[in-house]
Amino acid sequence: MKARVTWIENSTFLGESNSGHAVVMAASTTPGGATTAPSPMEYLLLGTGGCTSVDVVMILQKGRNDVRGCECRLEADRATTEPKVFTKINMHFVVTGKNLKPDTVQRAIDLSAEKYCSASIMLGKTAEITHSFEIVEAA
Repeated sequence: MKARVTWIENSTFLGESNSGHAVVMAASTTPGGATTAPSPMEYLLLGTGGCTSVDVVMILQKGRNDVRGCECRLEADRATTEPKVFTKINMHFVVTGKNLKPDTVQRAIDLSAEKYCSASIMLGKTAEITHSFEIVEAA
């Protein structure tokens, strides 16, 4: 895997993936200050949510479950001193489908967390990661 990050101006950068996609990212120059784009750490959290969500949906689909939606709501705490790594992350899944069983959804989340999601397994080296979920019955 290859990528490139190029400085645009001030604290704004362009990240380009080897697959030809690009994202703008920016860092605040003051703690909690405004930015023009998500920060690199926000992208790291978003990427982790995306990685695990892909797993959960694919596992449910492979099990022939009628999954119609999946939202992963993430909340994270970071260390107060440098390096400000993630120390706690909660991933709350809202899974929509027809006749989804709680144990099946839990199993998909567990498989992602323990076996498939490289991003969350990597972040689990510094952060306590917890998971919760709710099921919404599709109309």
